[in-house]
Amino acid sequence: MRNQNNFLINISVLYRYTQKYFDRHLAQYGIGSGQMIFLLLINEHEGITMQQLTLIADFDKGTTTKNLQRLVEQDYITIQTDDADKRVRRLYTTKKTRDIINNLYEIRNECCNQLMNGLDNEAVEKQMQLMTENAHDIAPDESYNQLRLGGLQKLTLLDYPGHVSCTVFTAGCNMKCPFCHNRDLVFIPENFEFMSPESVFDLLRKRQGTLDAVAITGGEPLLQKGLKDFIIEIRNLGFKVKLDTNGYYPDKLKELIDEGLIDYVAMDIKAPLAKYPATVGLPEINFKADQIRKTIKYLMSDVVDYEFRTTVVRELHTKEDMAAIAKMIKGCKHYYLQQFVDSGRCIEQGFTSYTKEEMCELRDEVAKYVPVVELRGVK
Repeated sequence: MRNQNNFLINISVLYRYTQKYFDRHLAQYGIGSGQMIFLLLINEHEGITMQQLTLIADFDKGTTTKNLQRLVEQDYITIQTDDADKRVRRLYTTKKTRDIINNLYEIRNECCNQLMNGLDNEAVEKQMQLMTENAHDIAPDESYNQLRLGGLQKLTLLDYPGHVSCTVFTAGCNMKCPFCHNRDLVFIPENFEFMSPESVFDLLRKRQGTLDAVAITGGEPLLQKGLKDFIIEIRNLGFKVKLDTNGYYPDKLKELIDEGLIDYVAMDIKAPLAKYPATVGLPEINFKADQIRKTIKYLMSDVVDYEFRTTVVRELHTKEDMAAIAKMIKGCKHYYLQQFVDSGRCIEQGFTSYTKEEMCELRDEVAKYVPVVELRGVK
């Protein structure tokens, strides 16, 4: 049986002396071993995307971003937008890198040759690969790394009433509302560049004292694996959490609220229940109205601060529809009527908004049943 202490000592010695070697030889170029790995990979895969590089190098996205920013600042690489898809950013080496790249390979190869001196190279490579695979089992990713984050708005005064917050957008939704202006978060394009949770945490650490809350929206956040641990980490950093939801997952919402993880909930009510399937782009057979009823009832029991809201679309909502919704949420705390805005990125085209005067008329109709009703985003 191997000596467990010697194994740990050997791992520590290997790491420390390897780092000393690279620190000494790379100092003249102003980079460390981490940046060297990225430079060699980009040199061998010119035009690689940040997401692909993260997977190959087996770093978290936050670490990748930091290293790439440093390499850009030192003029070793450039980041260029893909001509065919503006959301994709590709990485290329510069002349400065090409002038030193052979030296970097020599430094790397000399280190490997010295470490492998007297060893069976092929056998060691196989054993190292197996050990690396085993390492993933002893230090699995945090569950929040399963989140698919599609975007981040770094500062907003609008998303969380009374708070200075940032807004995190999750990718993926169970509904396909034709008037939705976040098409890419519903039908996730191929090669979509997801954000890492760590990049959100990095922002929050820098903005402590400036921001006081995080608004999580979508897509539909409650679809996300790892959402609970993501929220826990946000709260550990001292921020409040607002959650936007379409209300279709009452049990998941209840779990988060019961554990004290959510400070404010904004639930979108899309239409009267009878018109939900057509309004959210789902076949009637797949829609369960009781899920919506259950969420409304739960929120109206005052377990957490909340609001209901409806984006009003001329082609989808009538005065009678708004009255029907109002009756369904009679007695609620806050209800907002949001004016539809065509962003040019809607799932379907051809929708228009009510005028300011018409929105006021709809508000007055709703006020017969819900006294606390306000307009939002009306122009």
